Amino acid sequence: MTQRKILVIGNGMVGQRLLEKLAAAEHGCQVTVLCEEPRPAYDRVGLSGFFNGKTADDLSLVPEGFFDRSGIALHLSERAESINRACRIVITSSGRELAYDKLVLATGSYPFVPPIPGRERKDCFVYRTIEDLIAIRDASRNARTGVVIGGGLLGLEAAKALVDLGLETHVVEFAPRLMAVQVDDGGGRVLRRHIESLGVRVHCGKSTTAIEAGTQHQHLLRFADGESVEADVVVFSAGIRPQDALARAAGIELGPRGGIVIDDFCRTSDPDIYAIGECALWQGKLYGLV
Repeated sequence: MTQRKILVIGNGMVGQRLLEKLAAAEHGCQVTVLCEEPRPAYDRVGLSGFFNGKTADDLSLVPEGFFDRSGIALHLSERAESINRACRIVITSSGRELAYDKLVLATGSYPFVPPIPGRERKDCFVYRTIEDLIAIRDASRNARTGVVIGGGLLGLEAAKALVDLGLETHVVEFAPRLMAVQVDDGGGRVLRRHIESLGVRVHCGKSTTAIEAGTQHQHLLRFADGESVEADVVVFSAGIRPQDALARAAGIELGPRGGIVIDDFCRTSDPDIYAIGECALWQGKLYGLV
Protein backbone atom coordinates (compact mmCIF):
# COMPACT_ATOMS: atom_id res chain seq x y z
CA MET A 1 0.00 0.00 0.00
CA THR A 2 1.08 3.61 -0.58
CA GLN A 3 2.50 5.33 2.49
CA ARG A 4 0.09 7.77 4.09
CA LYS A 5 1.29 11.35 3.81
CA ILE A 6 1.36 13.86 6.67
CA LEU A 7 2.10 17.43 5.62
CA VAL A 8 2.93 20.04 8.28
CA ILE A 9 2.81 23.73 7.36
CA GLY A 10 5.09 25.63 9.73
CA ASN A 11 8.25 24.73 11.62
CA GLY A 12 8.04 27.01 14.62
CA MET A 13 8.22 25.91 18.25
CA VAL A 14 4.86 24.13 18.17
CA GLY A 15 5.37 22.51 14.78
CA GLN A 16 8.74 21.16 15.91
CA ARG A 17 7.23 19.68 19.06
CA LEU A 18 4.76 17.79 16.88
CA LEU A 19 7.59 16.49 14.67
CA GLU A 20 9.43 15.22 17.74
CA LYS A 21 6.31 13.31 18.79
CA LEU A 22 5.90 11.88 15.28
CA ALA A 23 9.58 10.89 15.11
CA ALA A 24 9.20 8.96 18.37
CA ALA A 25 6.05 7.16 17.20
CA GLU A 26 5.72 4.09 15.01
CA HIS A 27 3.43 5.85 12.55
CA GLY A 28 4.78 4.48 9.25
CA CYS A 29 3.86 7.71 7.45
CA GLN A 30 5.74 9.96 5.07
CA VAL A 31 6.14 13.33 6.83
CA THR A 32 6.88 16.58 4.99
CA VAL A 33 7.33 20.05 6.49
CA LEU A 34 7.08 23.48 4.87
CA CYS A 35 9.03 26.22 6.64
CA GLU A 36 8.68 29.80 5.41
CA GLU A 37 11.83 30.94 7.24
CA PRO A 38 15.36 30.12 6.02
CA ARG A 39 16.18 28.07 9.14
CA PRO A 40 14.37 25.36 11.12
CA ALA A 41 12.67 25.88 14.48
CA TYR A 42 14.32 28.05 17.11
CA ASP A 43 13.45 29.40 20.54
CA ARG A 44 11.34 32.46 19.74
CA VAL A 45 10.69 33.06 23.46
CA GLY A 46 14.42 33.45 24.06
CA LEU A 47 14.97 35.64 21.02
CA SER A 48 16.42 38.54 23.02
CA GLY A 49 19.43 36.37 23.83
CA PHE A 50 20.53 37.02 20.25
CA PHE A 51 21.67 40.47 21.38
CA ASN A 52 23.57 39.02 24.33
CA GLY A 53 25.89 36.93 22.22
CA LYS A 54 23.73 33.91 21.41
CA THR A 55 23.83 32.74 17.81
CA ALA A 56 21.08 31.30 15.64
CA ASP A 57 22.58 27.86 16.34
CA ASP A 58 22.37 28.50 20.09
CA LEU A 59 18.65 29.29 19.76
CA SER A 60 17.93 26.28 17.57
CA LEU A 61 15.39 23.73 18.86
CA VAL A 62 16.38 21.10 16.31
CA PRO A 63 19.01 18.52 17.36
CA GLU A 64 21.76 18.07 14.80
CA GLY A 65 20.76 15.50 12.19
CA PHE A 66 17.15 15.34 13.42
CA PHE A 67 15.49 15.48 10.00
CA ASP A 68 17.85 12.96 8.41
CA ARG A 69 17.51 10.51 11.31
CA SER A 70 13.72 10.77 11.43
CA GLY A 71 13.23 10.64 7.67
CA ILE A 72 11.22 13.88 7.71
CA ALA A 73 11.49 16.01 4.55
CA LEU A 74 12.06 19.70 5.40
CA HIS A 75 11.61 22.46 2.82
CA LEU A 76 13.12 25.74 4.05
CA SER A 77 12.22 29.17 2.61
CA GLU A 78 9.14 27.63 1.05
CA ARG A 79 5.69 28.99 1.80
CA ALA A 80 2.32 27.31 1.39
CA GLU A 81 0.32 29.42 -1.06
CA SER A 82 -2.99 27.58 -1.18
CA ILE A 83 -4.82 24.42 -0.12
CA ASN A 84 -6.90 22.40 -2.57
CA ARG A 85 -9.07 20.49 -0.10
CA ALA A 86 -10.96 18.54 -2.79
CA CYS A 87 -7.73 17.07 -4.19
CA ARG A 88 -5.87 17.19 -0.83
CA ILE A 89 -2.97 19.13 -2.35
CA VAL A 90 -0.99 22.13 -1.10
CA ILE A 91 0.56 24.50 -3.66
CA THR A 92 3.83 26.08 -2.49
CA SER A 93 5.64 29.31 -3.33
CA SER A 94 8.03 27.39 -5.59
CA GLY A 95 5.13 25.92 -7.56
CA ARG A 96 5.49 22.52 -5.95
CA GLU A 97 2.30 20.44 -5.48
CA LEU A 98 2.39 18.40 -2.28
CA ALA A 99 -0.27 15.76 -1.68
CA TYR A 100 -1.44 14.91 1.82
CA ASP A 101 -3.67 12.46 3.64
CA LYS A 102 -3.55 14.57 6.82
CA LEU A 103 -2.57 18.23 6.89
CA VAL A 104 -1.42 20.09 10.02
CA LEU A 105 -1.55 23.89 10.10
CA ALA A 106 1.15 25.15 12.49
CA THR A 107 1.29 28.58 10.88
CA GLY A 108 1.67 30.49 14.15
CA SER A 109 1.00 34.21 14.32
CA TYR A 110 2.17 37.46 12.79
CA PRO A 111 3.02 40.79 14.43
CA PHE A 112 0.26 43.37 14.48
CA VAL A 113 1.43 46.75 13.15
CA PRO A 114 -1.03 49.57 13.95
CA PRO A 115 -2.22 51.47 10.85
CA ILE A 116 -0.09 54.52 11.65
CA PRO A 117 0.81 56.75 8.69
CA GLY A 118 4.54 56.41 8.12
CA ARG A 119 4.80 52.88 9.53
CA GLU A 120 6.56 51.71 6.35
CA ARG A 121 9.42 54.21 6.63
CA LYS A 122 13.00 52.95 6.47
CA ASP A 123 14.29 51.45 9.73
CA CYS A 124 10.84 50.64 11.10
CA PHE A 125 10.78 46.99 12.18
CA VAL A 126 8.77 44.27 13.87
CA TYR A 127 10.32 42.01 16.52
CA ARG A 128 9.45 38.47 15.53
CA THR A 129 12.15 36.49 13.73
CA ILE A 130 15.93 36.16 13.76
CA GLU A 131 15.94 38.00 10.42
CA ASP A 132 14.07 40.89 12.12
CA LEU A 133 16.72 41.01 14.84
CA ILE A 134 19.56 40.98 12.32
CA ALA A 135 17.95 43.94 10.52
CA ILE A 136 17.49 45.83 13.83
CA ARG A 137 21.09 45.16 14.80
CA ASP A 138 22.38 46.37 11.44
CA ALA A 139 20.27 49.55 11.55
CA SER A 140 21.41 50.27 15.12
CA ARG A 141 25.06 50.49 14.14
CA ASN A 142 24.50 53.99 12.77
CA ALA A 143 21.75 55.00 15.21
CA ARG A 144 21.66 56.79 18.55
CA THR A 145 18.02 56.50 19.61
CA GLY A 146 15.36 53.79 19.36
CA VAL A 147 11.69 53.62 20.25
CA VAL A 148 9.44 50.61 20.82
CA ILE A 149 5.73 51.03 20.16
CA GLY A 150 4.08 48.65 22.62
CA GLY A 151 4.70 48.19 26.32
CA GLY A 152 3.71 44.56 26.73
CA LEU A 153 6.07 41.72 27.62
CA LEU A 154 7.61 41.40 24.17
CA GLY A 155 7.81 45.20 23.83
CA LEU A 156 9.87 45.38 27.02
CA GLU A 157 12.12 42.61 25.72
CA ALA A 158 12.58 44.62 22.53
CA ALA A 159 13.39 47.71 24.60
CA LYS A 160 16.05 45.79 26.54
CA ALA A 161 17.49 44.65 23.21
CA LEU A 162 17.81 48.27 22.04
CA VAL A 163 19.50 49.16 25.34
CA ASP A 164 21.94 46.29 24.82
CA LEU A 165 22.67 47.69 21.35
CA GLY A 166 23.71 50.95 22.99
CA LEU A 167 20.71 53.05 21.98
CA GLU A 168 18.90 55.66 24.05
CA THR A 169 15.59 53.84 24.29
CA HIS A 170 11.94 54.88 24.61
CA VAL A 171 8.83 52.76 25.10
CA VAL A 172 5.49 54.14 23.92
CA GLU A 173 2.37 52.45 25.34
CA PHE A 174 -1.26 53.31 24.59
CA ALA A 175 -2.52 51.95 27.94
CA PRO A 176 -1.99 53.91 31.18
CA ARG A 177 0.64 51.40 32.39
CA LEU A 178 3.14 48.87 31.08
CA MET A 179 2.04 45.24 30.68
CA ALA A 180 -1.56 46.33 31.21
CA VAL A 181 -2.92 42.82 30.68
CA GLN A 182 -0.64 41.20 33.26
CA VAL A 183 -0.35 43.73 36.11
CA ASP A 184 -2.61 46.13 38.04
CA ASP A 185 -1.91 49.81 38.76
CA GLY A 186 0.36 49.09 41.74
CA GLY A 187 2.32 46.49 39.83
CA GLY A 188 2.51 48.87 36.89
CA ARG A 189 4.14 51.54 39.05
CA VAL A 190 6.75 49.09 40.37
CA LEU A 191 7.42 47.79 36.86
CA ARG A 192 7.80 51.29 35.44
CA ARG A 193 10.35 52.23 38.09
CA HIS A 194 12.34 49.12 37.30
CA ILE A 195 12.25 49.67 33.54
CA GLU A 196 13.27 53.29 33.96
CA SER A 197 16.16 52.20 36.19
CA LEU A 198 17.51 50.32 33.15
CA GLY A 199 17.72 53.63 31.31
CA VAL A 200 14.51 53.28 29.30
CA ARG A 201 12.24 56.32 28.99
CA VAL A 202 8.58 55.30 29.36
CA HIS A 203 5.66 57.11 27.71
CA CYS A 204 2.30 55.64 28.83
CA GLY A 205 -1.15 56.77 27.73
CA LYS A 206 0.24 57.80 24.33
CA SER A 207 -1.50 57.19 21.01
CA THR A 208 0.89 57.47 18.07
CA THR A 209 -0.87 59.24 15.20
CA ALA A 210 1.96 59.52 12.65
CA ILE A 211 5.62 58.74 12.00
CA GLU A 212 7.31 61.51 10.06
CA ALA A 213 10.79 62.78 9.25
CA GLY A 214 12.53 64.09 12.36
CA THR A 215 14.85 67.06 12.76
CA GLN A 216 17.47 65.58 15.13
CA HIS A 217 16.84 61.92 14.28
CA GLN A 218 15.46 59.93 11.35
CA HIS A 219 11.87 59.67 12.68
CA LEU A 220 9.47 61.81 14.65
CA LEU A 221 6.54 60.07 16.36
CA ARG A 222 3.54 62.35 16.82
CA PHE A 223 1.12 61.62 19.67
CA ALA A 224 -2.56 62.46 19.87
CA ASP A 225 -1.95 64.81 22.84
CA GLY A 226 0.36 66.99 20.75
CA GLU A 227 3.62 65.69 22.21
CA SER A 228 6.26 63.84 20.19
CA VAL A 229 9.50 61.88 20.43
CA GLU A 230 12.28 61.39 17.89
CA ALA A 231 14.23 58.21 17.13
CA ASP A 232 16.47 56.64 14.52
CA VAL A 233 15.02 53.15 14.84
CA VAL A 234 11.35 52.21 15.44
CA VAL A 235 10.27 48.74 16.59
CA PHE A 236 6.61 47.72 16.58
CA SER A 237 5.59 45.32 19.32
CA ALA A 238 1.86 45.87 19.56
CA GLY A 239 0.70 42.27 19.86
CA ILE A 240 0.17 39.33 17.52
CA ARG A 241 -2.63 37.94 15.37
CA PRO A 242 -3.24 34.30 14.36
CA GLN A 243 -1.83 33.45 10.94
CA ASP A 244 -5.07 32.07 9.54
CA ALA A 245 -5.14 33.49 5.99
CA LEU A 246 -4.35 30.12 4.39
CA ALA A 247 -7.24 28.46 6.22
CA ARG A 248 -9.57 31.36 5.43
CA ALA A 249 -8.84 31.11 1.70
CA ALA A 250 -9.48 27.36 1.84
CA GLY A 251 -12.92 27.84 3.42
CA ILE A 252 -11.98 26.34 6.80
CA GLU A 253 -14.01 27.65 9.74
CA LEU A 254 -12.51 30.56 11.66
CA GLY A 255 -13.57 32.30 14.85
CA PRO A 256 -15.43 35.64 14.69
CA ARG A 257 -12.17 37.48 15.47
CA GLY A 258 -9.84 35.07 13.69
CA GLY A 259 -8.12 31.85 14.62
CA ILE A 260 -8.72 28.41 13.13
CA VAL A 261 -11.52 26.65 15.01
CA ILE A 262 -10.50 23.23 16.37
CA ASP A 263 -12.21 20.51 18.41
CA ASP A 264 -10.78 18.57 21.37
CA PHE A 265 -8.59 16.58 18.97
CA CYS A 266 -7.19 19.66 17.17
CA ARG A 267 -9.30 18.89 14.11
CA THR A 268 -10.60 21.79 12.03
CA SER A 269 -13.93 21.87 10.20
CA ASP A 270 -12.21 19.65 7.62
CA PRO A 271 -11.55 16.27 9.33
CA ASP A 272 -8.33 15.78 7.32
CA ILE A 273 -6.87 19.11 8.48
CA TYR A 274 -5.60 19.91 11.96
CA ALA A 275 -4.40 23.17 13.55
CA ILE A 276 -2.04 23.61 16.48
CA GLY A 277 -0.32 26.45 18.32
CA GLU A 278 -0.90 30.17 17.95
CA CYS A 279 -3.16 29.85 14.91
CA ALA A 280 -5.60 27.47 16.65
CA LEU A 281 -8.81 28.59 18.36
CA TRP A 282 -10.11 26.11 20.95
CA GLN A 283 -13.37 26.77 22.81
CA GLY A 284 -13.28 30.37 21.67
CA LYS A 285 -9.75 31.08 22.94
CA LEU A 286 -6.31 31.50 21.39
CA TYR A 287 -3.70 30.04 23.73
CA GLY A 288 -0.49 30.02 21.71
CA LEU A 289 0.90 27.14 23.78
CA VAL A 290 2.90 24.16 22.65
